Amino acid sequence: MSPSPDIARLIISCPDQHGIVAAVSQLIAELGGNIITLDQYSTGVEDGQFFQRTVFHLPGFAQRRAEIEQVIEERLAQRFSMDFQLTDASAPKRVAILASKTDHCLLDLLWRHRRGELPMEIPLVVSNHPDLEGDVRRFGIEFHHVPVDRRNKPEAETEHLKLLQGKVDLVVLARYMQILSPAFLETVGVPVINIHHSFLPAFIGAGPYQKARDRGVKLIGATAHYVTEDLDEGPIIEQDVIRVSHADDVAQLTRYGADVERAVLSRAVKWHCEDRVIRHDNTTIVF
Repeated sequence: MSPSPDIARLIISCPDQHGIVAAVSQLIAELGGNIITLDQYSTGVEDGQFFQRTVFHLPGFAQRRAEIEQVIEERLAQRFSMDFQLTDASAPKRVAILASKTDHCLLDLLWRHRRGELPMEIPLVVSNHPDLEGDVRRFGIEFHHVPVDRRNKPEAETEHLKLLQGKVDLVVLARYMQILSPAFLETVGVPVINIHHSFLPAFIGAGPYQKARDRGVKLIGATAHYVTEDLDEGPIIEQDVIRVSHADDVAQLTRYGADVERAVLSRAVKWHCEDRVIRHDNTTIVF
């Protein structure tokens, strides 16, 4: 069931100081709203940075949104040197998925979306290989094949931007085996989330599960993070691990890894789409 159009989310960040929670709560009450949930965090007692996520019910919010944003700017943002984001919980984010040949993360997102577990729309899937087109189209979603190689990468990224710009709020790399250029990240204009096995950077390159087994690892895992110009060093959203043993062969380790990757990526995407993730420098606050 979709959230009511009268449910709003207010995400704020500002220097920590006296009276922020009281001022936010009072303003919502004056506007006729009722707070449903409120989560807050400060990085320090003195000179800290303050973060808050407030979900509230306000009749007619969709029609009054511009007015409410103006009031928040005048009454809160200017007073507390506050950055804020006000969103309509009933408006799902538009999410494009980029994939290559590996299907487990892509199909898991499509399946969870069809079951109503992920509050988002998926207008299109883009891949540098045609292999997954049939699977994607069975979900009733557009599939675009854009080949990428060393010679045509700038042209391929230009084609990606034509497909994405102005049409999506988030890009998810579901085991997309291409490095995005800094120019692409700057131009696409929306956050990008990636998933990778947590062996990085210890097991860089091809065959990470073979390298892990050769070293006798006892834990394998996955990390979902925002993509930045620094490869695999963006703010981390979610991580998880699973125990393994010397008896597990490479195929079994790979299956375990795929299970963890699916779960971690789906949680990260869900939390982002619910406005639970606030980026701060190179880290995240996840409510």
